[in-house]
Amino acid sequence: MSDSNRSLKGLRVLIRGAGEIASGVAHRLNRAGLCVVMTEVAEPLAVRRAVSFCEAVYDGRKQVEGLAACLAAGPAEALAAWERGELPVLVDPEMACRHKLGPMVIVDALLAKRNTGLSPELAPLTIGLGPGFCAPQDAHLVVETNRGHDLGRLIYEGRAVADTGEPGEIGGYTHQRVLRSPADGVFQPLAGLGQAVAAGQSVARVGDEEVRAKVGGILRGLIRPGIRVQKGWKVGDVDPRGRLEYLDTISEKARAIGGSVLEGIMHAFNR
Repeated sequence: MSDSNRSLKGLRVLIRGAGEIASGVAHRLNRAGLCVVMTEVAEPLAVRRAVSFCEAVYDGRKQVEGLAACLAAGPAEALAAWERGELPVLVDPEMACRHKLGPMVIVDALLAKRNTGLSPELAPLTIGLGPGFCAPQDAHLVVETNRGHDLGRLIYEGRAVADTGEPGEIGGYTHQRVLRSPADGVFQPLAGLGQAVAAGQSVARVGDEEVRAKVGGILRGLIRPGIRVQKGWKVGDVDPRGRLEYLDTISEKARAIGGSVLEGIMHAFNR
């Protein structure tokens, strides 16, 4: 890995999860010439679906900022997707595909706020995003995901900031911009992604309960219709800045974290 003539083009990276942050990371690594494969569960729950490659699990394909992802049935189809210049997404929560694809890097981007299976033994470089990981015990490297001064900081010894339970501030609002399920049941939207909503407006239902926006703005995130949810789950997001173009573009947070992951890979393999 210390060979100065070694090219990182085509380096294989497995990203666990394909939600908003994971997709921002994948997009940045792909643009840097790395071969990225993403693994997901059978029923992803992404809120910011417009910029999440996990939508390929439902629709077969998903495009984010010019990069196309496709659902792949296994490692062979993942290899074929790379040949076509596409990003493969596999339903493979246990990352079993790593045995045949042989990634040099594994990034746990589930943002589960706890370690659900990452260890330094899984790949030459393992990276954990956000709370729940401690370097070097859980991963070779941890990336800070909390908004603020240390967003994107690379941690080689220690932990990311513990989960505060408070969403990051956008447009002067934190928890007020997040839509949560008022009950257990099946989620049914009453408004669409990108729609302008007003404070107090009913934007969805869970059973007989209404989900109302607490602030006005653009409906930037909303889980898919028909998903069974539990009380308190995040089911949507209102962007009070009211900028429609933010709907289908990668956020500054996801882009920053993606840059930090790329830095970590360069530091490990390009010295």
